[in-house]
Amino acid sequence: MSLYNESMGSYAANDAFKIVHTVCSHDCPDSCAVLVTVNSEGRAVKVQGDPSHPVTQGFLCGKVAKYLDRVYSPQRILHPLRRKQGVAKGQLVKGRELEAFEQVSWNEALDGIAARLGQIAREHGPESILPYSYAGTIGVLGYGSMDRRFFHRLGASQLDRTICAEAGGQAWKLVYGKKIGTANEDFPHARLIIAWGANIHGNNIHLWPFVERARRNGAQFIVIDPYKTRTAGLADWHISIRPGTDAALALGMMHVILRDGLEDRGYIERMTHGFEQLVERVSDYTPERVAAWTGLTAAEVEQLAREYATTLPAVLRMNYGVQRSENGGTAVRAISMLPALTGAWQHRGGGAQLSMSGAFKFDSQTIERPDLMLVSPLGRAARVVNMSRLGHALTELGDEAKDGPRVHALFVYNSNPGAVAPNQNAVRQGMERADLFTVVHEQFLTDTTDYADYVLPATTFLEHDDIQGAYGHYFVQRSHRAIAPLGEARSNVWLFAQLAERMGFTESCFRDTPEEMIRQALNPGSRGHSRNPGMEHITPELLDEQGHIHMRFAERMDGDAFLPFTSDEALPTLSGKIEFYSEALAAAGADPLPAFVPPTESRLGPDAKRFPLEFLPRKADHYMNSTFANLDGHREMEAHAAHRLEMHPVDAKTRDIADGDQVRIWNDRGAVQLSALISDRIPAGVVAGRLDWNKLSPGGQNINALTSERLTDIGRAATFYSTLVEVSKVCAGS
Repeated sequence: MSLYNESMGSYAANDAFKIVHTVCSHDCPDSCAVLVTVNSEGRAVKVQGDPSHPVTQGFLCGKVAKYLDRVYSPQRILHPLRRKQGVAKGQLVKGRELEAFEQVSWNEALDGIAARLGQIAREHGPESILPYSYAGTIGVLGYGSMDRRFFHRLGASQLDRTICAEAGGQAWKLVYGKKIGTANEDFPHARLIIAWGANIHGNNIHLWPFVERARRNGAQFIVIDPYKTRTAGLADWHISIRPGTDAALALGMMHVILRDGLEDRGYIERMTHGFEQLVERVSDYTPERVAAWTGLTAAEVEQLAREYATTLPAVLRMNYGVQRSENGGTAVRAISMLPALTGAWQHRGGGAQLSMSGAFKFDSQTIERPDLMLVSPLGRAARVVNMSRLGHALTELGDEAKDGPRVHALFVYNSNPGAVAPNQNAVRQGMERADLFTVVHEQFLTDTTDYADYVLPATTFLEHDDIQGAYGHYFVQRSHRAIAPLGEARSNVWLFAQLAERMGFTESCFRDTPEEMIRQALNPGSRGHSRNPGMEHITPELLDEQGHIHMRFAERMDGDAFLPFTSDEALPTLSGKIEFYSEALAAAGADPLPAFVPPTESRLGPDAKRFPLEFLPRKADHYMNSTFANLDGHREMEAHAAHRLEMHPVDAKTRDIADGDQVRIWNDRGAVQLSALISDRIPAGVVAGRLDWNKLSPGGQNINALTSERLTDIGRAATFYSTLVEVSKVCAGS
């Protein structure tokens, strides 16, 4: 059916074509509405952004604009594969991976997988089975629905999904209680925009037009980032802060704001908790002291604080890179307090944005069915394994009394841990185990499938139905299947329903169709309207017809603007207010106030003499984490920076390194060989490299060979950006 018609400001389909409304489900805040043109033979021939969507605005990012290259790539996995007997697990040569596998039918694959999982559960206990997934798709059904039901009912270990957003998300909620923020559509009203660790132009491109509108209206645009990203290159002022010192800068800004009386006392008294304790804490964070930590001058700290506090409206766009250091949770807490200190939330175009995902209250209890979870033989719910410590889980877990059983089965979907998980050498060592049964549901033969016993073909977002929220806007969206699945590709919902049947699970929820699960997520009442907060005006039928519908909020509105954190209604924090002083942290025996503690792996840490360079393992501009990295068109766009180590001229000179030299970058966890790129995009003392697949990297190792499994201060998340290294030139013949 064609959902996109002239009444929606669109193009009408004709007899030869239909246009279907879908939603990009890749891990991006924009969650774009995508129109797919399908010809009479059922082939997608065009993808475009929906011009009727107020955030998508008719265009797509450079990654998804080429999406049909991905859907119809000759590299797609289109049939179930089983590892051939006698073929060892391990890194395979790109283009020759199929030599390790034989094609089997879905029935053979499902029967074999179910039999092996059942055997492992009987012999070692169901907790020895570990699901591993993240945001390869962020659609409600694709991200977590039938898969959760299956693993709950099986009694498998639970996965703590911490690798990307947990530290920042928990930190934000400690201050505000819920993850909401300033809407993109209100940014044009701002007079000052600060992008703090946010490469808007690179990975949040649909916010950029709103930033540009604000700048045309006279707004100043400041970027705070150790690296001179594309966004920083377009800023009025780029502040090249040292990695992991964001909390110090935020506390220094608070010091200046309070010292100079620039806070909003009326808002503070009405809306916040713990102000007096905060005043005492930040008194120590003088501009001079903060400058020594951050690499700024004291005058720059003062200037930033005053410009922020005296410009109304002012808005912060903070992204999750801030929280990927050892004190990243505290950094997010401190930064997020700034608009509460100045009362910026009261003004349209003011406030802050990290994630809006807390606005979407889909019925997760019905969708995921945690009530199905079996009690483990140890008399508790199934253990929780932190995905940011996968290497540890696969190589060291196994103390039955303390940890539960060793992991004997790994089931991977929506993720590529063979490339993206920290401490890669330990991860790959674990995946090489002959006694580890591994299943991977994927679209391509990735670094992870190289270690699989079974590889199962997965659908793209064009090939299945779903419903979706966003973490960068407030639209509920319906994604319709635009084309039939290629080959024998199947969705997550189908896969885990089939496995449940073969495992003998008789609960009726395993027979739910995607359409039924979409209705369950919307939770319609007797009149057909959703009972989910903020979605009461939505019916499944209306969403089918319109494709995307904006949330509605009980909080204060100013005309068409949503002004979060301005209502006198209690917030979901222990005090019911915005918390400078966290009652939850105090109750847990942790420091209830933000404080700067240098990361262990930093120039201020104990290992700085041995490894004097701070390392930024950056994401590539033209990939989505590791997604798209195998496609020629995307690799061509990234070629200028692929397999390069960016070094400041000062650091290169002291090591006798010239542009283009082969260099070895190493620490106690591993080593990688790259080509030097002498650059002023980073400060002296910092080097940067970009994530890629292992088997597409020199020497078969990517930059995660250098990152650690140390966890953040809040949220127990990954600390990619707290990494120390040393670099030396590789001499010819060595």
